[in-house]
Amino acid sequence: MSRTLLRHPNIRTGSTGSSGGHAPVTTALLVEDGVVVALGDEALAAGRSGGADAVVDLPGEAVLPGLHDAHIHTEWRSRDLSSVDLREARSLEEALSLVASHTATLGPDEWLHSGRWNHNRWTVPVQPDRRSLDRVAPDRVAALSSVDGHTVWANSLALRLAGITRETPDPVGGEIVRDADGEPTGILRESAQDLLDVVPQAKAPLRPLLERNHDELLALGLTSITDIDGEECRDAYVAMHADGRLRLRVAKCVRGDDLEVAVADGRRSGQGDGVLSVGPVKFFSDGALGSHTAHMTEPFLGHEGCGIAAMPYPVLLQRIRRSLAHGFDIATHAIGDEANRLVLDAFATVRAEGHTGILRVEHAQHLLAADVPRFRELDVVASMQPSHCTADLELADEIIGYRPLHSYAWRTLLDAGARLAFGSDAPVEDPNPFHALHAAVTRQRADGLPPGGWRPHERITLDEALHAHTVGAHEAVGRHDVGRLVPGQLADLVAVDRDPWSVDPADIRDTVVLQTVVGGETVFTR
Repeated sequence: MSRTLLRHPNIRTGSTGSSGGHAPVTTALLVEDGVVVALGDEALAAGRSGGADAVVDLPGEAVLPGLHDAHIHTEWRSRDLSSVDLREARSLEEALSLVASHTATLGPDEWLHSGRWNHNRWTVPVQPDRRSLDRVAPDRVAALSSVDGHTVWANSLALRLAGITRETPDPVGGEIVRDADGEPTGILRESAQDLLDVVPQAKAPLRPLLERNHDELLALGLTSITDIDGEECRDAYVAMHADGRLRLRVAKCVRGDDLEVAVADGRRSGQGDGVLSVGPVKFFSDGALGSHTAHMTEPFLGHEGCGIAAMPYPVLLQRIRRSLAHGFDIATHAIGDEANRLVLDAFATVRAEGHTGILRVEHAQHLLAADVPRFRELDVVASMQPSHCTADLELADEIIGYRPLHSYAWRTLLDAGARLAFGSDAPVEDPNPFHALHAAVTRQRADGLPPGGWRPHERITLDEALHAHTVGAHEAVGRHDVGRLVPGQLADLVAVDRDPWSVDPADIRDTVVLQTVVGGETVFTR
């Protein structure tokens, strides 16, 4: 048995005062074998009487519960670390210049991948085509993902090797964008991206990249994550855990395409230990706002389409039923209001059939008023990413406008009794959880715009935002033993350079983590 006394004058426990009667602020934590066993005066008394093996004074201005990113793509983000970054490009020409510079650093057979381009921010916001990419990468496969991961910009070589021609039909749940002559432009949306899977690709080993990303997340104050990526990522985490290298707590989702592999493997949600466990199965109902593939009830402004249903409703319902029957919880991506309605319809059906597993809507960005109360009625978690709001607010005004929808509706959902779980969707957004807390509280970008916040009636308090990024995120994967700094909870915490409750809300975003502790052990120190 090991006992450590952790001291600091401003430890925020994450308790509201009504949860077990614990105070929201304390000055000490007594940690026994990674679990908090006493607070405040009781903890200090144990330290004075020799009941602690070590006494540690935590740095900074405040100590908070460790944060949990409820929706992150760590394989994507890890591989992005070695690819070209087009996020800040403000024109097609600037993007091509960055691609050309990166291409010069690659070996002869390496793909151009990732990229995270965002044509919505370009001076001429028009999606690019294969011919422009051919100018800087004619002789190697190029398949660059959009910032939201729902569109690929491919060059002519990639299309040719994949056999994508004017005769290739659109796959179910996807689109091969074509020019006026019917020729593929190089833009592949949603499931059409998978047509490139037939092209052999030599990838760098994932684990070294994943370990680098793992350490960066700890330095940001994340102590737990729910990872959305596939089986290669799972295998890397299993190996890291076996070697004692995994310090983050990871709930590892099963991609919908890998469901049968997981069933054959005997996996079930919640299986595992306190560090690495099986998360929910992830399905897609639609696309994304930036790719204009979110499934809406009405067409986007200036566009003819209503987005893309990534999976026909009967197939989605069948897949959800099968997953629940095999002991899996469900996380279903839905951004557009029609996608959210259909997912909630499916969830209503399986609840009526008696299924009690955890049901989550990932993103839940644009909701019809009638669907808001269904989250509580059906006990559905709204797994949301506050930074999506501040990244998309201008685009939402431009292509959705002022319809009678609840958009990024944290306040409305909380007031309706829904459960929130916050994350980042990195690498789509920055995984820094303090960016998310800032966005939730202010609904403003880093530059302070728009004044007063975008649709400010949806702002929430810092306590509510922290709860969604700690307790809410943990409960979304069935964990009730972590998220607060109170007796019986795991000692996961971060020490930061400012007290987020005392500073101007605009300054929350710039909070710096000085120390990260997982299970009572220091895993990062600045």
